[in-house]
Amino acid sequence: MERFIELGQEMALLWSNYKGSFFLGSGYLGGIRNTLVLAVVATLIGCIIGFACGVLNTIPCAKNDPPVKRFLVKLIRVIVRVYVEVFRGTPMVLQAVFIYYGLPYFWDVQWPSVWAAAIVVVSINTGAYMAESVRGGIISIDPGQTEGAKAIGMNHVQTMTSIILPQALRNIMPQIGNNFIINIKDTSVMFIIGFTEFFAQHRNIVGVNNLYFPSAAIEMIGYLTMTLIASFLLRLVERLMDGASDYQLVQADALT
Repeated sequence: MERFIELGQEMALLWSNYKGSFFLGSGYLGGIRNTLVLAVVATLIGCIIGFACGVLNTIPCAKNDPPVKRFLVKLIRVIVRVYVEVFRGTPMVLQAVFIYYGLPYFWDVQWPSVWAAAIVVVSINTGAYMAESVRGGIISIDPGQTEGAKAIGMNHVQTMTSIILPQALRNIMPQIGNNFIINIKDTSVMFIIGFTEFFAQHRNIVGVNNLYFPSAAIEMIGYLTMTLIASFLLRLVERLMDGASDYQLVQADALT
């Protein structure tokens, strides 16, 4: 019991030391803001990358197609597969180190800001996971719908944008939300390149007062709060996409 009282006193001391900076947009609040902005932007860009890779990976290719088309389709699939396997098979923290420190070393260029590097790292990592989710969502759609689209004269792009992708988007919406929640937590590795997100603020604060556990408790509560709110909002979006649970049949002809 005494230990819990001491812990409460330490957390109160930590809060009193940093409440001013908290409300001024620095400290923990600044870290939360940076984490959410990075997670939202990177998830949106990652979804665009994933949809592009998923669509390219499902381009139809038959044996009677021209050799040039078959070669290009196979080349695209190989490039997408290499991209997906590399970024799904390596830790994000190492990807950040390689992209932020390695690329300037090889090409003698500097990143305009750590924000740009962090967005690129998290986006391409998210895109690698989304590529497989999109491919699975496209494959899950009944092939008869693709055949029906072709029967009325639609090409592959029209079929994807008007028929397949809208349905696939609803199917993979839970995975998009899952990736967003993962990004909220995984942005914590961006401290390795100097990005001041929520976890980096924890490291800065405990470096001043050495109150590790109270600060870690605040961090866990903050991350849990962000993920719970994100889960609630994403489930709300899913329900909105599903529409009404029941429908009323039209009793009168609107034309008459």
